[in-house]
Amino acid sequence: MQQESGLPLADSNSDPRRFPCTQCGASLEYAPGTEVQRCTYCGHENRIAVTPESIEEQDFRQTLRDLANTATVRESVSIHCDSCGASYSFDAAVHAGECPFCGAPVVAKTEQHRQLQVQALLPFKIGRDQARTAFRQWLRGLWFAPGKLKDYARNDARLTGMYVPYWTYDTDTTTRYQGERGDNYQVQESYRAMENGQEVVRTRLVTKVRWSPAAGVVSRFFDDVLVLASRSLPRVVTERLEPWDLAQLLPYREEYLSGFRSEMYQVELDQGFERAREIMAPTIQRDIQRDIGGDHQRIHAADTRYGEIRFKHILLPVWISAFRFRDRVYRFVVNGRSGEVQGERPYSPWKIAFAVLLGLLLLGGGIAVWQHYEEGARSRPQFDYRPRLGASPRECGGNVADAVCGLPVALVGRPPAARPVE
Repeated sequence: MQQESGLPLADSNSDPRRFPCTQCGASLEYAPGTEVQRCTYCGHENRIAVTPESIEEQDFRQTLRDLANTATVRESVSIHCDSCGASYSFDAAVHAGECPFCGAPVVAKTEQHRQLQVQALLPFKIGRDQARTAFRQWLRGLWFAPGKLKDYARNDARLTGMYVPYWTYDTDTTTRYQGERGDNYQVQESYRAMENGQEVVRTRLVTKVRWSPAAGVVSRFFDDVLVLASRSLPRVVTERLEPWDLAQLLPYREEYLSGFRSEMYQVELDQGFERAREIMAPTIQRDIQRDIGGDHQRIHAADTRYGEIRFKHILLPVWISAFRFRDRVYRFVVNGRSGEVQGERPYSPWKIAFAVLLGLLLLGGGIAVWQHYEEGARSRPQFDYRPRLGASPRECGGNVADAVCGLPVALVGRPPAARPVE
């Protein structure tokens, strides 16, 4: 089932959600890898109700038209904490977190922050301890890292669970192109070379390319092109966390956010699709190259048309942290589903210099060994193994054995001495 408008009706109850424990009154938090919320004080669990809701993809163009005619939603929401009585507000891009005074988790309604509501999410699958273990393993595998990095990172890193906003786009593409097809062929050509101090003429096969015009149409359907909708994390890092198990997406429920931070999108819907086009472009280019065929391809022009475009607004889980090393902050993230770790890291210039020096020494040693071998081969005596048919004893110094096929005496041997007749 598909939804035509990207602007669903807001919940009539816009108060922030809290999840108190029915046993002790403390706050419940979602337990990663489960379907329950767990009290961190008494251990009581509340099961999250699973409803058979479908995740509806929305019409991209219709949603943009609706957005153009809709008033801007307020950027911040004032929240009153029932646990300690304090009043505070989240940052403009945050809609789930904790009270800065008592730490009680709270989830604000998404329609209070943005016009487009979250439709689906992947709940956390690995907990904080598993994420910390994965981070330490990642540290151990870093090449050319400073020796004290591991100690600094272990002591300074504090993991925070966060749901990060993403867009997914589905679209049909049709691309008309013009280019050239290159087919290899071989020709024989002559060239001059020096042999034994004399110039000689040789022939060789040379590969050339025969180019011919090419034009055509290629089509491809793209499903769930994933685009980061946050500006808080470096895109080059988050894209290396892929792939995500998007087939396991669940309809959005606030219970999964309790105990975690969550951001709303900062990259607008149309801006996200521009990035999606960049992601799709290399695949379309490969399709064109396959369609042209041959050994080489040139693409002079390509016009891609996008048919129906549909999207989803989803949240994906990451453990995020940073550590300070030598007056610089390095950020890293852990995939909250798979445990994949990616991040920024420092390099040790001393270790890199040592590795380069060692490589040069090994290369120089290898060249020296090869030169020594070549000089030894040239200094060894050379024997003439070519047959000398018809050689007479006189030509061989009066020794018959020396005339056998022109081989050296050392290899053939002398005939046995004649025994005297008694």
